[in-house]
Amino acid sequence: MTRTIAFLAALWLALPAGAADKFVFGTNWRAEAEHGGFYQALAEGRYVRYGLEVTIREGGPQVNQNQLLAAGVLDAAMISNNAEALNFLKHNIPMVTVAAFFQKDPQVLLTHPGSPIRAIPEMKGRPIMISADARDTWWRYFELRFGFDESQIRRYTFNIAPFLVNPDAIQQGYVTSEPFMALREGVRPKVFLIADTGWPAYSTLVTVSKELAEKRPSVVQRFLNASIEGWYSYLHGDPTPGNLLIKKTNPEMPKALIGYGIASMKEHGIVESGDALTLGIGAMTEDRLRAFFDAMVRAGVYPREMDHMAAFDLGFVNKGHGIGMRR
Repeated sequence: MTRTIAFLAALWLALPAGAADKFVFGTNWRAEAEHGGFYQALAEGRYVRYGLEVTIREGGPQVNQNQLLAAGVLDAAMISNNAEALNFLKHNIPMVTVAAFFQKDPQVLLTHPGSPIRAIPEMKGRPIMISADARDTWWRYFELRFGFDESQIRRYTFNIAPFLVNPDAIQQGYVTSEPFMALREGVRPKVFLIADTGWPAYSTLVTVSKELAEKRPSVVQRFLNASIEGWYSYLHGDPTPGNLLIKKTNPEMPKALIGYGIASMKEHGIVESGDALTLGIGAMTEDRLRAFFDAMVRAGVYPREMDHMAAFDLGFVNKGHGIGMRR
């Protein structure tokens, strides 16, 4: 597979100008810093240089990108974590995940600055506001690891107001956004990154149809190579091109929040940590994928006999592509 991809990529670069492949990529939310590398690649013309005419279709609360991917409206979709990839497999939907742009899940739990809590295990028995998606992923992991219980769960409405008015509140969020929102309202929260507990999930993964990966691997490889370069440029160069495109796509996105998001991703190693430091941005490894699967099997989410690796294709990443762009 790797030699075939290299050959097809080289063949493409020899084709005459103007023969660009159209490619539609759906993100998992409205344009934000967490998508910065993709917008940077688009703004800097990196996709064009790889012979692609890329359209980034932003997500949102009423957009189901996975359905659009399955329907063929999208060529690739951004999924939030490994569980979505495994759910495609579980339900016999012919998709394959080809890259993980976040080595750490950016989800956090927030407490007020005066809270006596010093670590996530100390939250056992306390009410915690979480989303519906969290109940079947990291919450299951916490139940096994720290003895959390469903009686603790309170509904998280993606509104920080209930947290702000309750000094005892604990709330789910993203390290790149909710702490900023609290700060803007005069509360400097304690921030506990879920990934720091050993939670092994990747995040911001790219999924394509098996048909595209098998029949047009050069298209997938070129999209990923350009996106990887876009992320290196966004984090190590001038992010202005990507930020301007984010603002154009999502005018409601505050400039200050974009800057906070970039700084948070760098500080916590969201994109560049672990295997990505040696294998390059987008890295996925069998060991890490196995660790997540084993944790979910123990939690009763997936059957042990499930061939979890069938949900992933590691042939497009782990090549150190673009790693020389790191400063």
